[in-house]
Amino acid sequence: MSDISLNGFFSLDGKVALVTGGSRGLGLHAATAILLAGAKTVFITARKSGGEQGIDQAVDRLNKLASQKGLKGRAIGIAANVAQVEDIERLVKEVKSHESKLDILIANAGATWGGPFEPTPDWSSQKVLDLNVRGVFNMARLFTPMLAAAGTAEDPSRIIVVSSTAGTQVPHVGDHGTIMYSASKAAAHHLARNLAVELGPRNITTNTIAPGFFPSKLANGLIEILGGQDELERDNPRKRLGVPDDIAGVTLFLCSRMSSYVNGEYISVDGGQRLASGRQTKL
Repeated sequence: MSDISLNGFFSLDGKVALVTGGSRGLGLHAATAILLAGAKTVFITARKSGGEQGIDQAVDRLNKLASQKGLKGRAIGIAANVAQVEDIERLVKEVKSHESKLDILIANAGATWGGPFEPTPDWSSQKVLDLNVRGVFNMARLFTPMLAAAGTAEDPSRIIVVSSTAGTQVPHVGDHGTIMYSASKAAAHHLARNLAVELGPRNITTNTIAPGFFPSKLANGLIEILGGQDELERDNPRKRLGVPDDIAGVTLFLCSRMSSYVNGEYISVDGGQRLASGRQTKL
C-alpha cells in the first residue's frame, strides 16, 4: 500500500502570507481562502487604504470573517505601490515588524490599458510593465530572505504569480487592443519559470495562475465591450465565467502540501475558453 496521508493536505495552519492587490477581486478571493485554511497572518497590500475598495474595508471584512468562524488568524493591511522599488523596500520592513518569516507571496497586483495601436501613449506601457513585470521581480527579490527563512525541503515557501490567459494568447487587438498587457503577462509567465529555477534550491517554489474572465473592476469594462457577460458565458465551454471559489481552490492547491513538488508551472483558470477561440460553431 502506498505511504500516503491526506491529513492536512490543504491546511495552512500557522502560515504567514502576503497578497498584493488584496483589497478586492482575485486578490481578496485568494486572501480569504488562505485565512480560512488556517493561516496565522495574511498581509494584504494595495495603493489605497480608504474607500469602498481600499485596504481598510478588506481587512475589516477578513477579520470579521475570522471572528465568525472562530479562526485564530488575522489580516493586516499595508498601503504600498508595488510598482515602485522604494515602496517594496518599505513594505518588507513593515512586514518584518510583525513577522520574521513569510511562507506565501502572492503577486496579484496588476495594471492594464487598452486602445488603438498607433496612438498608444508611452506612459501606459511603462505603467503596465512596471507593475506586471518589474514589480513582480522586485517583490520576489526583496522578499526572498523571508521566504527562504520559512521554507523547508518538505514544505517549501511559495511564490504565486497571478497572470492571465492573455499571456499565452493574442486576445485583443484593434480599437480595444491590449497588446502591452498581453506582452507583460507573457513576461510574467517566463519570469515565474526563471524564479522557479533560481529559488527552488532555497526551498521556494514559484508557479503561475492564469485566470480568464472573472467579473471584477479590472475586467468589467472589457467584458461589456466584448458583448457582455451573457455572451461570454455562452461562448465558454463551461457556460459561465469565473467565481471566487475557482480562485480559492487553485490558490489552496498551490499553497498547500498538495503541491510541494510543483515548481515552474502555470494553471489556466478559464473554463477552457482559451482552447475554444478557434471553434467554428456558428456556421
